[in-house]
Amino acid sequence: MTASRAPRRRHRLALVLAAVPALAAGTLVAAPAQAAPADDIRINEVVTTGDVSDSIELYNKGTSAVDLSGWILKDESNSSTYKISSGTTLAPGGFRAFDVHGSFGLGSGDKARLYLADGSTLVDSFTWSDHSDPSWSRCADGTGAFKKAALTLGAANACGSGGGGGGTTPVAWPGGSSVSTADGTNVFGQDLSGLYQEGGVLWAAQNSGKLWRLLPNGSGWTPDTANGWSSGKSLRFPGGGSASPDSEGVTVTGSGAAGGVFVASERSSGSSGTSRLSVLRYDVSGSSTTLTAAKEWNLTADLPATGSNEGLEAVTWVPDSSLTAVGFKDASTGAAYDPARYAAHTGGVFFVGVEGSGTVYGYVLLDSGAFTKVATVSSGMSGVMELQWEPQAARLWAVCDDTCTGQHRTLKVDAGGAFATAAVYNRPGGMSDLNNEGFAVAGADQCVGGTKPVTWSDDGNTGSHALRRGTLTC
Repeated sequence: MTASRAPRRRHRLALVLAAVPALAAGTLVAAPAQAAPADDIRINEVVTTGDVSDSIELYNKGTSAVDLSGWILKDESNSSTYKISSGTTLAPGGFRAFDVHGSFGLGSGDKARLYLADGSTLVDSFTWSDHSDPSWSRCADGTGAFKKAALTLGAANACGSGGGGGGTTPVAWPGGSSVSTADGTNVFGQDLSGLYQEGGVLWAAQNSGKLWRLLPNGSGWTPDTANGWSSGKSLRFPGGGSASPDSEGVTVTGSGAAGGVFVASERSSGSSGTSRLSVLRYDVSGSSTTLTAAKEWNLTADLPATGSNEGLEAVTWVPDSSLTAVGFKDASTGAAYDPARYAAHTGGVFFVGVEGSGTVYGYVLLDSGAFTKVATVSSGMSGVMELQWEPQAARLWAVCDDTCTGQHRTLKVDAGGAFATAAVYNRPGGMSDLNNEGFAVAGADQCVGGTKPVTWSDDGNTGSHALRRGTLTC
């Protein structure tokens, strides 16, 4: 869409709204000075195209929380208004994105304006002359000029990058180029998705609502034949019933599988046309061939709308200690992440990846079933199919399938306390461009001669094999 006021796509994918303009095409309009703390609120990112078009992000560059109740967002027309809900507060250092498409659209030549609740006192304004690609972002946050950058709605702007995000050129795979099959012929069929290696066990989630427990078999993996695992175990939502989750990602916490195996799901087989973006916990200690979730954290209402088959594709768990050690910032407070602020939880943060938008969200999942979103991260890719935390390197792997020609990215917490792209890698030279939806990294204890094993799962079961193994430099 290039014409001003072009019709908008209303298919909303999961993202926390982002804004992007290139300084050459946009002009920053100085707003009249307002009494603090109102003057601390700035339009920080604008998105005019793509699946999260018509989005405006605000940022609080001050040191005090600001009540935004009743404040008004407008485009170039005074008759187009979006009123911010009562009770909306923006913490110092906090980001908040607003989807304004129900009130007005943002065109290729347009402006975003922010007013106090009186509707006439201008706080901030930004004008541009062409569409965001993908986002118009203020660099530095809250104070700098706008430029085109990666989508980071709800998080710090990717000021070091161009439209593709990350700011780095893809380089060769950091391990061996050779890749081999790691399963028997047609053991799993299609739809094998998320992976997680726990010592000598590989957990695998299959879209049909099935969880596998795999054991080493020479240079590959084979289903555990004990305790009802030989054909995988069927998954159910809490309360039982016949509906199964579309299980896409799998992980465990610092307690290991004994503390439950956590599965990310994007919908229910009982309503396949409706998103149900959930993380579910399963007790895997018994011998029953059917597992009913002990707990579900349904995040659907807390995330941007997404297609029913484009939702949560990945999940991984990061220990609290790893996050506090690197100064991770809690987006819900704008301050350093403090685990003690939260009631009983798993001792870490769950990061989930959205296939349709490429956005990663961090959540503290409370034992009570409540949850708090503490991070929104742009992967810089059009989709995220797998996430893996590698504790030895303190980095988060984000993996895309053949949609992105098998690109892998690593993200680390930057000086501002947010996850940002640290490196971009091509898939190994010896691996075809497969529909890899799963990726697992072995632990440091399996490092031999400077490399350790990694495993991929191919949703397409190419050549009748769903698992492949390669190496990664330790």
